[in-house]
Parts: sequence; C-alpha cells; structure tokens
Amino acid sequence: MNITITGATGFIGRRLIELLSAAPHQLHALSRSTNVKFGDTAVWISKWDPETEEPPDYSLANADAIVHLAGEPVAQRWTPEAKIKIRESRVQGTRHLVQALSTQSRKPAVLVCSSAVGIYGSRGDEILTESSPPGSDFLAEVCQEWEKHAVLAESLGIRVVRIRTGVVLGKGGGALERMAPPFKAFVGGKIGSGKQWMSWIHLDDLVGIICHALENPMSGAFNGTAPNPARNSEFTTELARALHRPALFPVPPVALKLMFGEMAEMLVGGQRVLPQATEAAGYRFRYPDLGSALRAVLG
Repeated sequence: MNITITGATGFIGRRLIELLSAAPHQLHALSRSTNVKFGDTAVWISKWDPETEEPPDYSLANADAIVHLAGEPVAQRWTPEAKIKIRESRVQGTRHLVQALSTQSRKPAVLVCSSAVGIYGSRGDEILTESSPPGSDFLAEVCQEWEKHAVLAESLGIRVVRIRTGVVLGKGGGALERMAPPFKAFVGGKIGSGKQWMSWIHLDDLVGIICHALENPMSGAFNGTAPNPARNSEFTTELARALHRPALFPVPPVALKLMFGEMAEMLVGGQRVLPQATEAAGYRFRYPDLGSALRAVLG
C-alpha cells in the first residue's frame, strides 16, 4: 500500500513507520520539518503545518491509506496558550486534511485517525466502552470536534477508523519517560488516593491496532487501550516492581495542580476504559496485562 502518515516523527509515528517498513509499503511522512531521519527506512517526507494549511496535494494523490497522528502533546501544563495549541492542532489539522482529501480525484480507501480516551471525561469507576457517551470537559470537547471532522471523510467514500488512545507505554518516550525518573530516584508513588483508574496500552499494541485497522474492514470508534485497566495504586506498584524500586511517596493533588494546572484533573479523576469494539474487530493484544507490558518496556 501507499500510506501517508501525519505526525510521523512522534513517539507513535516512528514506531508505526518502523513496523510498516518491514512490509512492502510505500511510506510518505508529513511533518512540520523535512529535516528528519527514520534510520535506514526509505520514507518520502513532506512539510505540513496542520494548523495553518492543507497538506500538499502530491502527498495524498496516490495514497491508499492515511494515518493521521499529528497533534500537540496533551501531557503538559494546560496554560491558555497550550489549550489553544492542543485544540487547533487537532481540530484544524483534521479539518485541513479532510478538505484536502475532498479535492482528490483518487481518494484513499481508509483514514485511520488518532483520538483519545479523554473523549469520555473523568467518570470514576464507570466502565467505559466505545458506545459510552462523551464527557463535557475541555479534552472531551476537543476530542468530539476532532472526531467530527474526521467522520466527514465518510461522505467522500472513505472508511474512517477513530482510535481513542489511552496512556501509551513504550521505550524512548511516552508516559514512562515522565513517570519512571522519580521511581528511579526512590521518590515515586501513587497519585492522590491511588484509586483512580488508568487506561493504558503498550506501544506495540497501539501500533498493532492501527495496522489491523488498515488491513481489515472495520470503521467507527475503537478504544486503543489494553483490556485490563489498572488503578493508579496498582500501576505504581507494578512500575516500582519493574524498576526494582519502592513506591513510597504519594503525590498530593495540590502538587499536580501546580505542575499541570487544569490537566491535573485528568490524572486525579481517571477513566476505566475497555476495548470492547477493538476486540470484537478481531484484534488480539500482545500485552493484555500491566506487569508484562512494563517488563517488556523496562526490562
């Protein structure tokens, strides 16, 4: 297949390209800069600023599939400026992409668009599946707008898959890049009460779901989370065990508020998300339990 990938230089995008390059695919990466490398992998790279413009016509002209991963990181302090960047990069970026696709005489068969479990909002112990209604906080509203623009591609005859991603665990980036250092320094611990749910996924499973979506006739929303979410206290215990460190120092909510601002509410609230539709579509997880996932990343 000819596959165009936005956000290709990110944590998820680089692993996806690494996996896809093992098969006879032609890969076209869209990035804010063309001064990037993907090792020895042959990738055509084009410049694109998702917030301000449509992707170049030639980057879509021969595409059989589009994987849309571009977006400002959510895991940062939500200043007013950061919130604008988060919204614009995802909502405007997706709108610009679909507008560009509408002008193509030959349209791709499928658009796999990244989304996030943030669409559900913080819901305590409630079990959340792909059919659960959305929340109403900032990130939930962004995700709804984001997905709404992606779904417009269906009117063009394109199969659209929306993957709602949880906390991604992998080497060389992602959540563990921030979470592991305090534990290595013997000052790690649970967040607040530790009772909140964390919906996580190993990077290889997330990339596996994307590839499964490219190759199979599935459409709609699919949760990119492992089938066994963990409470934060369990997560920190397993992380400490994988690092051979204790988990002694709880992080008070007030400290999180100082570090992350409004985003701290996500960390304290939590979400118990299950990949019901993902498993029904035939995807089988390589890392369904937290212990094996952390050992694979940190071992």
